Amino acid sequence: MEDDMTENLVEQVRNRYAEAALAVSRSGAPQAGDACCAGARAGAAEPCCGTAADLTAGSCCSTGSAVAETAGSPAAASCCGTAQALETGDQFGGALYDADDAAALPEAAFLASLGCGNPTAVADLRAGERVLDLGSGGGIDVLLSARRVGPTGFAYGVDMTPEMLDLARSNAATAGATNVEFLEGRIEAVPLPDAAVDVVISNCVVNLSVDKPAVLSEVFRVLVPGGRVGISDVVADDDVTPEQRAERGSYVGCIAGALSRQEYLDGLAAAGFTDASVTFTHEVAPGLHGAIVRAVKP
Repeated sequence: MEDDMTENLVEQVRNRYAEAALAVSRSGAPQAGDACCAGARAGAAEPCCGTAADLTAGSCCSTGSAVAETAGSPAAASCCGTAQALETGDQFGGALYDADDAAALPEAAFLASLGCGNPTAVADLRAGERVLDLGSGGGIDVLLSARRVGPTGFAYGVDMTPEMLDLARSNAATAGATNVEFLEGRIEAVPLPDAAVDVVISNCVVNLSVDKPAVLSEVFRVLVPGGRVGISDVVADDDVTPEQRAERGSYVGCIAGALSRQEYLDGLAAAGFTDASVTFTHEVAPGLHGAIVRAVKP
C-alpha cells in the first residue's frame, strides 16, 4: 500500500509538471487552469482556485478549473499576471530572477519556472565548473549556470518529465547554449557517474521527492571532494508538524512534502556533508519558507 501511495505521488508530480510544460509550449502565455499559470509574466491577472495555503501548482488550478469552490474563501488567490503576481507576493516562479537574467534567456524558460528561489545566484559558480541541476524543468537554472561557468564549464539538468525535457532542450537551442545537457531520470537515481560535478543546485524540487535521503545521498555521490550544494527549497519551521504542513498546502504544491530546517540539516549530515546551513528567505505559507540550503562534501 505504501509503495502504491508513493508511486501515486510521483505520478501526480510528473503530471503536474507535464501540464506546466505543455501550457508554455502551446501558447507561451499560460492561463488560469494551466498548472497555476506556470509562472506567467504577462497579461491581466485571472482568478485561480485556491487559498493562500494553496498558491502552488497541485492545489491551484492544476485540475483545470479557473475559479473553484474556494474562490469565495477569505484568502482566495490570483495566479496569473505580471511576474506571476500572486496576491500574497512573488513567491514562486520567474519573478525571483533579476532583470539581467530575464533579458539573457528565452521567455519560455521563465514562463516554465516554478521554483521558489534563484539557486544560481547563491551557488557562487565559477568559470570552468561542472554544475548539476536537480529537477531542471524548463531549463532556466541550467542555462543560467551555463552562462556563469562559461565555455570551459558544463551544466547538466536532470528531470523525470519528458515534456519538460523537450521544452528545456528547445530553450537551450533558442539560447544557443552548447555547454548543456538535459538527462531524463529521477533525482533519487541521478544518471551521472561518481564525482561528476563540482556543484549541485536545485530549485524547489527536493521537497517533491518521495525519498529525500536517497536524493541527498545521490548529491553526495556525484559531487567531487570539496564540491558544494546550493539549493533553493521550501522548508518548514521546526515546530510545524508534517500534519500541519499537509493542512497548509498540497504535496505537488511544494508544501506538504517540505522538510523542517532541522530535518534538512540532519539529512545532510547523514549523507556525509559538512558546513551545512539553511537560511530562510521569504514565507510561502504559515510556518513554511523559501530557503537557501548550502553544504560541502569533505
